[in-house]
Amino acid sequence: MRIAMQGVDPLSEKAAMMKESLQKSQTITDKVVTILGSFDHRLSALETAMRPTQVRTHSIRKAHENIDRTLKAAEVILAHFDQYRQAETKIIKGPHENLENYLEAIEKLRSNIQFFGSKKSFKSSDGVVNHANNLLAKAISKLEDEFKQLLSSYSKAVEPERLFDCLPSSMRPSSLSPGHEGDSSGKNPSSHNPSDPNTEAVVYTPPALIPPRILPLLHDLALQMVEAGNQQQVLKIYRDTRSNVLEESLHKLGVEKLSKDDVQKLQWEVLEAKIGNWIHFMRIAVKLLFAGERKVCDQMFEGFDSLSDQCFAEVTTSSVTMLLSFGEAIARSKRSPEKLFVLLDMYEIMQELNSEIHTLFKGKACTEIKEAALGLTKRLAQTAQDTFGDFEEAVEKDTTKTAVSDGTVHPLTSYVINYVKFLFDYRSTLKQLFQEFEGGDATSQLATVTMRIMQGLQNNLEGKSKQYRDQALTHLFLMNNIHYIVRSVRRSEAKDLLGDDWVQRHRRIVQQNANLYKRIAWAKILQCLSISGLASSGGGGSTGGGDAGSSSGASRAIVKDRFKSFNMMFEELHQKQSQWAVPDTELRESLRLAVAEVLLPAYRSFVKRFGPLVENGKNPQKYIKYTAEDLERMLGEFFEGKSVKQ
Repeated sequence: MRIAMQGVDPLSEKAAMMKESLQKSQTITDKVVTILGSFDHRLSALETAMRPTQVRTHSIRKAHENIDRTLKAAEVILAHFDQYRQAETKIIKGPHENLENYLEAIEKLRSNIQFFGSKKSFKSSDGVVNHANNLLAKAISKLEDEFKQLLSSYSKAVEPERLFDCLPSSMRPSSLSPGHEGDSSGKNPSSHNPSDPNTEAVVYTPPALIPPRILPLLHDLALQMVEAGNQQQVLKIYRDTRSNVLEESLHKLGVEKLSKDDVQKLQWEVLEAKIGNWIHFMRIAVKLLFAGERKVCDQMFEGFDSLSDQCFAEVTTSSVTMLLSFGEAIARSKRSPEKLFVLLDMYEIMQELNSEIHTLFKGKACTEIKEAALGLTKRLAQTAQDTFGDFEEAVEKDTTKTAVSDGTVHPLTSYVINYVKFLFDYRSTLKQLFQEFEGGDATSQLATVTMRIMQGLQNNLEGKSKQYRDQALTHLFLMNNIHYIVRSVRRSEAKDLLGDDWVQRHRRIVQQNANLYKRIAWAKILQCLSISGLASSGGGGSTGGGDAGSSSGASRAIVKDRFKSFNMMFEELHQKQSQWAVPDTELRESLRLAVAEVLLPAYRSFVKRFGPLVENGKNPQKYIKYTAEDLERMLGEFFEGKSVKQ
């Protein structure tokens, strides 16, 4: 038991000590809690005491921030004022000294106006804006003067020589005088054979109408004026300056203002030359001058397409009108066959320029110009079509009294054939006309019209042939003219169009008239060489001797009379038909040979058979005046179209 107690006591002591220690800890904890509670109370009191100071500090900080913002705003305003003063200084000096700086000053001035205009709270903003606007107005006014002066200084009429240098080499005139470009027809030498591998590529290089280094400056000036609302003023300055220069360029080239009345008064040769020049002028104007002007407009007013179109339209209107009015005057003038080719030339150039006109004169502002050009093209086509119809009718109804006493090719024949030949130079153009007005197969229509013209000519020649009293000359005339037609057709493109059947049919007509000529012209003289009617009733006139067998029963008197008649007829034919003409060498020789083949054998036979009757009498040379060789030589003088010396 003791032992047990001894073991507990230490534990009790330890427990007691632990308890005492815990009690002390609790006491300390309670004191700490009390102290901490007291400290928290003091902190709360301190915070309460510091709160006014914190509020003042926050207000001071806010005030500083506001001051900073105000100072920064003031700095911005002062910077804009400084910019304004700088801009004002540059603007007062004007644009001549330094145009780029001047334009930069205007931009800064606009920026200032926008800046102060947005500062409604700034009391002086209205005054500043008004002052800046007044300064800007003065700046733009000076800018307009500079734009006008700069544009005027660098806008010069283009000399013809410079324009000719811009043409393809094949189209440059041999002489540099205006309006003379070698080819009087005005045709583009490459336009008719585009598939020809030897054809030079047609390249047009529009001239620089304003130096490239100046265009950017003009663009900047125009841009500033447009942004200032002075678009109409820009348009007026550009139009007045450039339109006059463009017209002057055309005048230097040789373009004239001609009315319909002026055109009617001109002689055809003069008018034809002016039409040829007009064709060249149209090509140069559109491909060079107008193309160059379009380039200037597009670069100067880049970004303002409608303004570019408007300026281009107004600058070119007067020049285009001047050119088109001449074409209109020709299209509306009195129709005549010789005008058909120049009408086709004019129609061709308008067709050639059609795509370029549509490209250059784009936009609504250019609509009237495009319509005017299209209207002229259609009017030329219609007039050409009507003139072609007039020609077809005129050929058959031609009543000219031009005499061709020698039976040669009539001027109407050569005129019509040459006319048709020239028409075939315009084959593609004519097909285009037929297609436009009639539709269908244009080649077939051209063939039909050509046949009608040929038939009309043949009918007219039939009528003219009846004017001859000598029927032999009638057929010689028809032979010559139909042969000329056939030969011309065979040597031209018309052969392919009319066909071999047409050629063969008309060759037979030539031969028929040659045969009729021989029959009519030589029938009587050949009768003189006939044995018919040579026998005498009593036979007393016959001769004896060895030749009696060949001339048995023939009357010497009748034989003499036959020789006399033959000589007289042949001399008369020689005198008359030596003045007749067969202009084609081959046909002439063929006709002489055909006559000789009939006449000479008959004459030789007659002389051989009945010559002795005359040779045995008195003065035989009086009756047998010619040998067969003499006749052959004299036949060689037939159809030369020359008067026989007496």
